[in-house]
Amino acid sequence: MKIVIFALGSRGDVQPYVALGAGLRAAGHVVSLLASTDFRKLVTSHGLEFVALGGSTEAVAQELQHLVEQGRTFKVFSSQARLAEEQAYAAAAHGLSAAQSADMIVAGLGGMFVAWSLAEKLGVPFVQAHLVPFTPTRHFSSVLAPPLPHTPLAGWTNSLSHHMVEQMLWQMFRSADARARAEVLGLPPAPFWGPFDALRDARPTLYGYSAHVLPRPSDWAPDIHVTGYWFLAPPAGWEPPVDLVRFLDAGPPPVYIGFGSMPSSRPEEAAAMAVEALTRIGRRGLLYGGWGGLRAEQLPEHVHLTGSVPHSWLFPRVAAVVHHGGVGTTAAGLAAGIPSIVTPFFGDQPFWGQRVHELGVGPRPIPRRRLTADSLAEAVCVATSDQQMQARAAELGERLRAEDGVDRAVAVIERHRQRIGG
Repeated sequence: MKIVIFALGSRGDVQPYVALGAGLRAAGHVVSLLASTDFRKLVTSHGLEFVALGGSTEAVAQELQHLVEQGRTFKVFSSQARLAEEQAYAAAAHGLSAAQSADMIVAGLGGMFVAWSLAEKLGVPFVQAHLVPFTPTRHFSSVLAPPLPHTPLAGWTNSLSHHMVEQMLWQMFRSADARARAEVLGLPPAPFWGPFDALRDARPTLYGYSAHVLPRPSDWAPDIHVTGYWFLAPPAGWEPPVDLVRFLDAGPPPVYIGFGSMPSSRPEEAAAMAVEALTRIGRRGLLYGGWGGLRAEQLPEHVHLTGSVPHSWLFPRVAAVVHHGGVGTTAAGLAAGIPSIVTPFFGDQPFWGQRVHELGVGPRPIPRRRLTADSLAEAVCVATSDQQMQARAAELGERLRAEDGVDRAVAVIERHRQRIGG
């Protein structure tokens, strides 16, 4: 079976789809993955065909850094909408070429609309594969909406929040979608309220996170599957940097601090704040530069700056992780069985930060705009001294490592293909 996967977004958005693609390839399928040019090496290093959508996700993130730092989720999305026409057009054009002989198209929130249109154009099955809950439910509000108070009407308002977020996303990108459908695919515009009714009929739906972290809602249909996280092993032959190994071996496990693909307008100040917090409490630290989130010219001996390293290798070697709450980094921290300190910027990050706290495996999340040396030092002290928190984190890590979300997702996809006559 030839499968085309759309993976739009940052590293944390793309990497789980690479893991899914690698699992499908290991099962004997031919997989092409469409992503921005930033991720060519990531995709090809795992044996998948890479299809470039053009542009750079990192460049977009830098352009929107002030809105991201302020945590203005809806403003970030509306700003992205201005860039959407070019991206949607390119995604439709490159996707149409890549999917000509495809047996199935897979996409999550990033690229979902154009992938659905391609499946409609080519008459091939479409499978939704999300990293965050997107199907409406009464059990919790949308991960992209502000938290709602618990009231007798909570079930109704939770469900409403999902539909409101659907419309927010769709109306922002509707004109870009209409242009791509008309000029590239030769299709009429999608319905004014979006293709959501048709998407909900297109089952199965996959969710690449763990029910141990967020239980599956009882009001979801049986063919909506929470498979477990889609973890990606390091590519064959990968070796850790010598200087990093030397630092890790030189003392007790350090505290990891990194904000992934979240940019910063003052990366030197952010690094200085982290160093001050670690120094104040006498902890060794490992800083990850990311896409400009942290930067330092000189560091004390007890703090080391590293580039990109597979979290699956690194996190089991640290005492705690401080991160932005992206679903991928959150998953890696939880699977490592160590406490997490989440400092969310925007989007779904506050939701995952709150889940980490509710599960008792991390302190209360600290919004990035409120993070100080004092608050960071206090949170690190809690995470590295609270034995109950550490025990809960270790237990949850064991449960997550026992799951194989990729294998479960591959099995669902193969059963679906057999059911529809492939």
